[in-house]
Amino acid sequence: MSVDAANEGILDAELVEGGELVPVAPAAGLPLVDQHTVLMPGEAIPTTGDPRTTYTDRDLYISEETAQAIREADAEGSPQRRTAMRLFEAWCAEQGRVAKPCTTATYTEYGRHLMAKGLKASTIRHYMSLVRTSMPVGKKPDNSLYLALLAQYRRKNKRALRRKEAFPLTLSYLVPMMEKAEADGRPIGWRDAAMFAFGYRFLGRSAEDVGLDLEDVTILDDRVLVWLAEDKTHKGEEQTIPLHDRPDLNLVFRLRRWVGYLEQQGVTTGPLFREVLRSGKVATPETRATKGGGATKRGNYLRPQTVNDRVKLWFTAAGLKSDGRPVSSHGLRAGGATDLGASGATDEELWEAGRWRRAHPSPVSGMYARPRTPTGDVFQRVPVHDPTVAAEE
Repeated sequence: MSVDAANEGILDAELVEGGELVPVAPAAGLPLVDQHTVLMPGEAIPTTGDPRTTYTDRDLYISEETAQAIREADAEGSPQRRTAMRLFEAWCAEQGRVAKPCTTATYTEYGRHLMAKGLKASTIRHYMSLVRTSMPVGKKPDNSLYLALLAQYRRKNKRALRRKEAFPLTLSYLVPMMEKAEADGRPIGWRDAAMFAFGYRFLGRSAEDVGLDLEDVTILDDRVLVWLAEDKTHKGEEQTIPLHDRPDLNLVFRLRRWVGYLEQQGVTTGPLFREVLRSGKVATPETRATKGGGATKRGNYLRPQTVNDRVKLWFTAAGLKSDGRPVSSHGLRAGGATDLGASGATDEELWEAGRWRRAHPSPVSGMYARPRTPTGDVFQRVPVHDPTVAAEE
């Protein structure tokens, strides 16, 4: 009889003196589940008789320094992430489920809950991403089942595919907004005008604009150089981006005036765009303390929502009207892209100027005919805004 035949049917054994294999009773079945396990109704819990890997304290614990860094990173989470987690935790409490760390089953069920509310697919994806990234390191739920449900939801729900783009703040809207902001000569108006001109020309996302430091910007006579350590589509890839000035934007003048005001306040490092108090002073930890204010999660950096609020404020103050699309800070990015598209910029030029992914649909796809040959400074295509001509129209 062969050795294999002799041992057939032996589940476990140990070698004793004489070289004989003595069967050993299998270990009691242990549940083979973790937070990623999803069971269908009536499905038995899987078990295993195999010994588990044994870990020591060294494998499981992190140092106090690492723990403190993680706590600080959690504290700096975005307002959107905190909102998403607050809603998720409230739903979990109603359902009697653990919110953090959540199981894959809970995560999948919450995704279906959002779909049942008829939300846009992009909104659902955004909220689910925020919830998943809020989970502890190494305990993020698997999202493959939720994504399969979302794909089905998109196919069956027309409302899930609707898109409501921001109203583009083209030069005909942007110039009156900046002039209105500057009309009374207050420093906060100087900041807002500089911020709007920069946002339009930089084609940046609000989070990128307010995340810049003074050290990241070099103001020359005819352009502004912006250094980026990375952006959403260029992870780990630093860039130096030249922003050529224009007579209608007056970016160099407006940015110099704002930076000069910061220097008068003794501010030469740190956030480029920051809060201005009612007194006209630039907000610092010291000025907040004298006013009885405490520290904020973003410190001296403006929140992206603040840019949004200021855009709406000056759009209304300038007596402007949209076509029904929402007015927001994203309109600065959309306005620059729209002006470029109307002036014949190629898709390649738009992708490059706004740092969009090459696979991203053109920001103004199908709206304008475009030449094939790109130019050096893409914004040279856009005619200089003449308010007298706009008034006659």
